[in-house]
Amino acid sequence: MDLTNAVLQGVLLGGLYAIFATGLSLVFGVMRIVNLAHGDFATLAAFVALVLVTGVGLPVWATLLVVVPVLALLGYAVQRLLLQRALSPSPLPVLLVTFALSIVIQNGLLEVFSSDQNRLRLGRLDTASLHVGAFALGVYPLLVFVVAVLILAGLALFLSRTRTGRAMRATSDDREAAQLAGVDHRHVYGVATALAFATVAVAGVLSGAQTSFTPSSGPSLLIFAFEVVIIGGLGNLWGSLAGGIVLGVAQNVGAWVDPAQQVLAGHLVFLLVLALRPQGLFGRAVPA
Repeated sequence: MDLTNAVLQGVLLGGLYAIFATGLSLVFGVMRIVNLAHGDFATLAAFVALVLVTGVGLPVWATLLVVVPVLALLGYAVQRLLLQRALSPSPLPVLLVTFALSIVIQNGLLEVFSSDQNRLRLGRLDTASLHVGAFALGVYPLLVFVVAVLILAGLALFLSRTRTGRAMRATSDDREAAQLAGVDHRHVYGVATALAFATVAVAGVLSGAQTSFTPSSGPSLLIFAFEVVIIGGLGNLWGSLAGGIVLGVAQNVGAWVDPAQQVLAGHLVFLLVLALRPQGLFGRAVPA
């Protein structure tokens, strides 16, 4: 794989990372919290899809019709029953709650599915490629990138064109003023979390069809999502796509130099952005 091809593959990989980061960015932008179980819910979605594929016989793409609404409802319930009770001026209670959720999900999946690696098979789509000149682009990574753009565009339209979306933006800017205008911030937070869980469900299923996963895959997915959010800018949805592309290109170029340094290259780029532009590529600097 030459350098140009490595960059192109990295751009496509960035689409998957962007979907992972979207939910994390949305929840932080609206509620100012970090969900430490974010990656574990993605893994949970992948395992639910695996059960639907192996037990019911659904094709992978059809599992999204079940997994996404189920995770969205779960997200609303988690916010109203757990996260809402833990919200406080200090971020520590929410971090502890989401950390506990992470532990529970990992151990529950380990108990049910063991530690074996699993993969959602796509058949011919696994190896299908599209030849553009001298380059061969995987059809599936290309589809994932298109899905990422569609999700981000859909969320952007939702936030700007719908009443609930505008309420989410108002609550994010000034919760007290939004409450005076009649906005129920608890419901708004629940909807934001539901949307975040829906996107992480998509990311979990799409990732499970691209790479293998185990019950302990969640923390590494969380790290990638967190790096993408920081690189793109906290709370910036389109910044998540830019951050995902930067991280994906860094990892693929690192693998082109030395396959053993793929993940390290991404971490180094993350640290470089954090050192030179702490607010991210598209984030706003906070006045000192």
